[in-house]
Amino acid sequence: MGIIAALIIGAIAGWLAGKIVRGAGFGLLGNIVIGILGALLASWLLPQLGVSLGGSAFRDIVNATIGAVIILVILSLVKR
Repeated sequence: MGIIAALIIGAIAGWLAGKIVRGAGFGLLGNIVIGILGALLASWLLPQLGVSLGGSAFRDIVNATIGAVIILVILSLVKR
């Protein structure tokens, strides 16, 4: 995957995760970082759990969003 595609998918996933976990958005750059970190987390965690979503750009966005939501929930728990 190219760097531009990773940034776009990261931005979309971070934005979606910010909408799912209300009040946890970090702006455009923060959302990209959270989305990319979420993609990395999900690419490790989901296979460990035996979850496979197929192969496409949609799958990449869903995986990154799942990982980003996990990160945002953890960050919101730590902030408390």
